[in-house]
Parts: sequence; C-alpha cells; structure tokens
Amino acid sequence: MAVFVILFQPGFSQENKTYPPSRFPDRIILGLKGDPAHSRAVNWRTDQSVKKAVAEIQEADPSPDFSKNAKSVEAKSQSLVLDKREVQYHEVHFTDLKPSAQYMYRVGDGRRWSEWFHFTTASEKPAPLSFLYFGDAQSDVRSLWSRAIRGAYSSFPKADFIIHAGDLINKANEDYQWGEWFEAGGWLNGMIPSLSIPGNHEYFRGQDKKAQLSMHWRPQFALPENGPEGLPETAYYIDYQETRFIMMDSEAAFSDSLVMKNQIAWFEKVAQNHGMRWMVVVHHHPIYSTKLSRDNKNWREKMEPLYKKYKIDIVLQGHDHSYARGINMPLGQSRKKPDGPVYVVSVSGPKMYDIGLQNWMDRAASNTQLYQAVIIDDKTLSFKAYTVNGDLYDSFDLQKDEKGENTLVEYSNSLQIQERLELPERLQKGFNQREMKEYNQRFLDYKARKNKP
Repeated sequence: MAVFVILFQPGFSQENKTYPPSRFPDRIILGLKGDPAHSRAVNWRTDQSVKKAVAEIQEADPSPDFSKNAKSVEAKSQSLVLDKREVQYHEVHFTDLKPSAQYMYRVGDGRRWSEWFHFTTASEKPAPLSFLYFGDAQSDVRSLWSRAIRGAYSSFPKADFIIHAGDLINKANEDYQWGEWFEAGGWLNGMIPSLSIPGNHEYFRGQDKKAQLSMHWRPQFALPENGPEGLPETAYYIDYQETRFIMMDSEAAFSDSLVMKNQIAWFEKVAQNHGMRWMVVVHHHPIYSTKLSRDNKNWREKMEPLYKKYKIDIVLQGHDHSYARGINMPLGQSRKKPDGPVYVVSVSGPKMYDIGLQNWMDRAASNTQLYQAVIIDDKTLSFKAYTVNGDLYDSFDLQKDEKGENTLVEYSNSLQIQERLELPERLQKGFNQREMKEYNQRFLDYKARKNKP
C-alpha cells in the first residue's frame, strides 16, 4: 500500500485550526507598561464565564513550597465579542517590584490557574541589555513563523524583551490567526516581555471606510500608554537601561495626515533631552523600501531629517518581506562614520517579495526568514541577524565615543554564508522579460559595488 505525504507550502489552502477559549487562561503574554526596573504587566484570555480574574506574584524561590507567600493582584477584565463569540480578556499590572530581581507569577480565577512563569526586572543602574527583533510574521504563522521565534529563543533565552515590527498576522480581526501567533510563541510569551507595534495588517476598514485598529490589539497586549493622543498602545516609548525605544504607528500616520502631524510632534518631544545613551526607533513602513515598487516618500521626507537631528542610532522596520541593512550616504563615501541611523528592514515569516538591491544597502537577503538579536552596553550596539536555521547572516557594531558619535564596524564581509540574492522561481514567474533583465542588471551592479575595495 502506497503512503503519500503532502507538504503544505505558503499560499496552499488548508483547514484552519480554531482556538476556542475555556475557563483556563490562554494567550498569556508579558508586557511593559511602566518603569521596567519596578513593574511588569500581563494579559490573558478566558471564556465568558470568568468575570473576575486574578494573578499571583512573588520573588522566585527554588522550593516548591512558595505559593502561600504569593501576593494576589486583581485583574482588570473586559468582555469582547469576536467571531460571534464572547470572550474575556484580563490584565494585571505588577508594581513596586525590586530592580534586577527574578519573580514568578501565575494567572487564573482562583481555582483554575496557569503554570508559574519566571521573569527578571531591569536594572535601575546602567547595565547591558539585549532584545530580539522580528519583521513581519504575517502568514502561515503556526506552520512556519514558529521556527523563527522558537529558534531565536533557543539561541538567546536571556533576552530582556522582544520587538515585533508590525504585521504579526494577516487579517486584523481573524481570531484563528491570532491563535496561531500565540501558539507559535507558546509559553515564552509569558516569560519575555513583548513590545509590539501594528502594521497595515493590524488595521481594517470600518463601515465608514476609515482605518481602524484590530479589535484584538489593546485587549491582548500590555504596552505603554505615553504616546500621542489617539494612539494608545500603538505609539509609545520606553526607557530601558540607558536606551530609549521609540515605537511609532506608521500605518495610522499614513491613513490620516493629522495623525501623522501629531505623531511627528510627539516624536520630537520624546527624542530630545532624554538623557539616554542610545536611541532605537521602530516602525512598520521603511524609510527606504527594499522593493522597487514601494516608496514611502512622504514618511521619509518628514522623518529622516529628524532622525539625523536627534541622532537616532538605528531604525528597525518591516513591511517589505525581504532583508536589507544600510545607511543613506553617497556612494564612494566612507560609511564608517554614519551620517544618520543604520536602517534595517527584515522579515521573519514565509511571505516573500523580490528585493530591489538599491544603493543604500550594505547587506541584503532574498527569500530568507530571519530573526535579529541586539546587545547594547555603554559603548557598543552589537547587531546580528540569523537565518531561521541558525546561521549568522549579518553582523555589525556601532561603537559610540564620549561625544556620542558612532563608528560603524562591519563584520558581514567575513561571514561564512554568502548573500542570498537570487530570486526563487516562484517570484521570477511574476516578472516579464524586461523586468527580469532589469533585476539581473541591478544584481550585477550591486555585486560590483560590494566588490569594490
């Protein structure tokens, strides 16, 4: 008897798994709302029968006889109707925590509990930090993005938090897609705080045809609420051990010129006189796109001068479903002293676009799922990009002197893995003869530029 194995690939139709809630907590995710040295927040979901929920927390203890000393914190709960089904979302904000301390917590209703999770608070003094950064997950999340986040955690289990640069899922209000996203991350979502921003796929068009944020977003994430008016938990900032992270909602800005104006004014306020050593900006739409048919000119013309003015060190982005890292500097000019931030565009899920191979790029990748690890201390920002099978694909340092000026130290030229630039056959099929000829010429020009001494 013959046995056939069918492999599902991105874009192939298959039955979607459903994720019904129950009385037991699920979709547990740790977040940051206040001072990371003294607080943490957690969200979770149950069915509609759990009207009152609670969390317990105490300093971590290796003995199993600890729970009698745990502090109980009542949750704020809200009801939400999704897919014609009422669910309950719950949130707890743990405060008055000790800095640089390990805690353990669980969530439930007093009878039905989650497992115990551990986390460690930030230092209130200058100290190194590390985080993971993911571009778009978006499609086939349970099947294929899962290997990105699980591989990243396996390599960097001590990361302080995770940054998701938008398009976590494909359709803003599809519950099964959010279920896949939470299943892919699994229990590590309860261990490492997530800092997420929405992309265009976290928005949908309401009856008034205006862009509206996913109904899932705010109930399921605990994020700072210190952003511009009208963008709670989608644009915000947080200071973590001498680094300021400014998270921006580019989709909201693109959808409404007044929102863009207000968000830019807010950015200028939080980007100056902050006393931090480093500045990291995150938004979904790139300043410089990696796909030729995309160009966010209005966003670039407004934001890039501010990035230079306020000495932003690095900008982390998504949206274009390929990888590129580089600086906006004239060809032939030394890139060791960046005139502005380093720009990164990345993709962690399986949905891929062709890459444009523009002149701003110093390292690029086509048709490759990646995750990034960033380590920051007083003098150095160290950036590494890995393929989902663990190969180091890109690597550089920004070294900051006493005047706050950066020197770029490039390591990608010595990596074992070659740049992955060829278009896969399935992408080539979308090109006509002229477009394919143009791509091949860009490929040759890019390689020639990279080979110059």
